[in-house]
Amino acid sequence: MTDSSQSPVALITGAGSGIGLACARRFAAAGYALALLDIDRAAVETASRSIRESGADVLALVGSVADEAAIENAVEAAEQTLGPVRLLINSAGIASNKPTFELSLADWERVVSINLTGTFLTSRIVGARMAARGRGVILNLGSMFGTVAAPRRAGYCGTKAGVDMLGRVLAVEWAEHGIRVNTIAPGYVRTPFVDDLIAAGRMDEHALLGRTPMKRMAAPEEIADLAIFLASDAAAFITGQTIGIDGGWTAYGYV
Repeated sequence: MTDSSQSPVALITGAGSGIGLACARRFAAAGYALALLDIDRAAVETASRSIRESGADVLALVGSVADEAAIENAVEAAEQTLGPVRLLINSAGIASNKPTFELSLADWERVVSINLTGTFLTSRIVGARMAARGRGVILNLGSMFGTVAAPRRAGYCGTKAGVDMLGRVLAVEWAEHGIRVNTIAPGYVRTPFVDDLIAAGRMDEHALLGRTPMKRMAAPEEIADLAIFLASDAAAFITGQTIGIDGGWTAYGYV
C-alpha cells in the first residue's frame, strides 16, 4: 500500500471524461487518492496521467460497470493499492435517444445494464466493504430526466428514475452501517460529448438554452462542486436525497 493510505480514497466510475473526470480533478485537489474506472482505456489512462501530475495518487482501472467480476477486481485493486474506499461516485452512464417503437430489446438491455445495473452492482460491492468498516459515502449520477419525462428517451428516463429510487432504498437500508447515499440530478451539462452533438446538428442548443431559466448549461465543474459538498462532513445529515442541478429546468412549467 502506498503513502496515500493516509488520504481518503474515492472510486469514480466513468472517470475518463465529462462529469466523472471533473469530479476526479476536484477530489484530487481536495486531497483524495483516486481509483478511476472507465471502459475506455485510453481515456482513463490519459485522465489519470494528467491528474497524477498535480501530485495526487491515482490508479487507472479499465472495465465495464455492467461486468460484476470486473467491478470486484477493480475494487480489490483499488483497496490493495490505495486503501479503503471511503467514497464511491457512480458516474458511468450512456445516453439513449430513440423513438420507443424503434427501441430494440438489445438497446433497452444495454442502457439498463450500464445506467441502472452498473450503479446497483458497484454500490453493492463497494457498499459491503464500507458497511464492514462502518462508514462511507455513495453518490449516484442521476438526471433531471429521472424526474421529468422526455420523448424518445424511454430507456434513459426509465433508468435514471431507477437510479433515483435505488439511491433512496440504499440510503435507508444502509444508514445503520454509517453509509450515506445521495443522487445528483444534472440538467444539460456542457461536456465535449454535448458539444459534438451540437456540432453534428443532433442537439438544438438554442432550444435547450431557451427552455432553461438560467439560459445556459452547467459546467462539469459545477457538478463536481456539488459532489464535494455532499461527500463532506458539512452534509453529514443528508442522505436519501436527489439534488437537482439543472438551472431551473424541472421547476419551469411552461413549454
